[in-house]
Amino acid sequence: MWSRTVYPATQTSLSRAELEDFLHPLAIRLGEALHAYPFSPAPAREVGEVLVNEAHCTSPDALPHILGVVESYLVLYAGTPGSLGVDEARSRCARLQHAIAAGFALALRERTLAEQEALSRAALAAQTAVEEALHASETRFRAVFKEATIGIGIADMNGRLRDANGALARMFGHSEEEMRRRNINDWVHPDDAPDVWRLHRELAAGRRDHFRVEKPYQRPDGTVLWTNLTVSLLRDADGEPRYQLALMEDITERRLLHLRLRYEATHDELTGLPNRTLFAERLDRILTPGNGVARFGLCYLDIDGFKTVNDSLGHAVGDQLLVAVGERLQSCTTAPAHLVARIGGDEFAVLMSDPQGTEEVTGLARALLAALATPISVDGRELSVRASIGIVEGASGQLEPAEVLRSADITMYRAKDSGGNRYELADPDSEARAIDRHSLTNRLPAALERDEFFLEYQPLIRMSDGRVDGAEALVRWRHPVHGRLGPDRFIPLAEHTGLIVPLGRWVLEQAVAQTCTWASGQPLRVNVNLSPRQLHHPDLVPDTIAVLEAAGVAPSSLCLEVTESALIGADEDELKPLWQLAEIGVDIALDDFGTGYSNLANLRKLPATTLKLDRSFTQGLQRHPADPVDLTFVEGIVSLAHALGLAVTVEGVETESQADQLRNLGCDTAQGWYYARPSSPGEFAKEWTTTG
Repeated sequence: MWSRTVYPATQTSLSRAELEDFLHPLAIRLGEALHAYPFSPAPAREVGEVLVNEAHCTSPDALPHILGVVESYLVLYAGTPGSLGVDEARSRCARLQHAIAAGFALALRERTLAEQEALSRAALAAQTAVEEALHASETRFRAVFKEATIGIGIADMNGRLRDANGALARMFGHSEEEMRRRNINDWVHPDDAPDVWRLHRELAAGRRDHFRVEKPYQRPDGTVLWTNLTVSLLRDADGEPRYQLALMEDITERRLLHLRLRYEATHDELTGLPNRTLFAERLDRILTPGNGVARFGLCYLDIDGFKTVNDSLGHAVGDQLLVAVGERLQSCTTAPAHLVARIGGDEFAVLMSDPQGTEEVTGLARALLAALATPISVDGRELSVRASIGIVEGASGQLEPAEVLRSADITMYRAKDSGGNRYELADPDSEARAIDRHSLTNRLPAALERDEFFLEYQPLIRMSDGRVDGAEALVRWRHPVHGRLGPDRFIPLAEHTGLIVPLGRWVLEQAVAQTCTWASGQPLRVNVNLSPRQLHHPDLVPDTIAVLEAAGVAPSSLCLEVTESALIGADEDELKPLWQLAEIGVDIALDDFGTGYSNLANLRKLPATTLKLDRSFTQGLQRHPADPVDLTFVEGIVSLAHALGLAVTVEGVETESQADQLRNLGCDTAQGWYYARPSSPGEFAKEWTTTG
């Protein structure tokens, strides 16, 4: 019962059970004191002290609860019947309560006095420490203020300098006394950053606690002092602004070095013109929305044939030529907003801000070409200079710098491909085609390795009986981004890069192997296109023979189609591989016949067995009535071919009347959508090898 009453009034860390164990001997002592002879209340006084000092019963409500428990239960549970009279027991219990209260009060008083004394000592120690720290702080501050290598100044809120150290005075070339007569509001410089004084006004108004800027100051000798300036606001105890603390670091030498390094980093060492870095920064600034520039114009110039000058006359002459070209380009524009830069190598750029329109930019391009038209004298040599220029003109904020440069570069090369010594205007369609070509060219090598190419087959139909005579293998590209691509999209690129040779061998291997799976195991003749680069490859003949032997196919099952234009002007050595293939039984077809300029009489000198008449000469036969000129032309070609022992294949047959006309004219075979579109090997086999 006692622990239940005392426990809520204690500040002890003991648990309820532990407190019961603690109170148990105290209860015994009170019981013993109740029956002691002679009687003494001293043990109760000690119990009161223990409850305060050890049980931490310090709550104001603790004592009444403690005394109430003793009064109610001590006599009841600790008194032995018959040993004491009831009145005597209650009298002794009351005296024990008084002793408990006296001990409790004395212990609580001593505890309070001890705590107050401890607080007093702590407050005194803290005050002493603060005074010592303040003295040490002031001493350190004065030492730092005086000996610091950076300038330190303290001004009131009106801007008047109250104190300045020696470093600050030396920076400005004044004495410390002279500095104290200055007002920081007077230190305005023309090269101040736009935000400096706005930041200072905000600090002086208490809306900002500090700011940091680079700021120039005028010295008495006329030179400029550049500083890293940090200004902080010092407030009083009530938070009101009292002083301004300025820290200044002299960065004049560092800034001069930075400017020198910056110039070297942004200007071409050879010509002294801005280089690609500075050009890119200016272009980025002009193209950024909200920069105050509405339009821009760019002339991107490349010297035609400059490599020849370096290779034939040496790099020293080439360097002198570049310097002269840079000077002439600079002479064409004197506007401050125009930038002439050397981008690299023999490439230059002229960037215009706010041109009046495309005509002004093209006028500048004409002026640039005219300036270079006069030969340049280098080491006694008169060197003629030609250049190609790509022009991009438009509104600022619509294109990224990389897009503008890419457009200018593509346009410049378009001018170069057109013969050079000219300019071209950027054209989105041309750029899209150029980017598309570049993307496909880069993808081509990996496409062959990843089996992205596949073949389709279009039947060649005998016009005499309508049966299949063979099939033309047509390569396609399953591009992961652009989807299915026809040969017109990638064959010219493969031809240009040289990849046509491994691609052509792959097509040959696939097509020849495919013939063995058709017509119940009987090889079906397959036509494979041969590019000009393949025609001149030294391994054409041995590769073809190796493919035929590996597949176990007779040479007569293969027909190589060569365009008429590839054979124009070919001599005997160039025709020798075709003759060798023809001699072993490979058929040779002259593809796209009628589109070149070969002499018809030269057909006798070619190892061709078939003429493939270009579709452009049979389109007139689709009309009703048929074009008489096309009829006469086709009839003449067929007669000439048959006279020379050549078969005639017609491409692009699309209608029944066209097929009837060609059959009547004596054509041997035909292909086109009238008969079938190109299809996969499986679809071709299902449609033609079972019925043909």
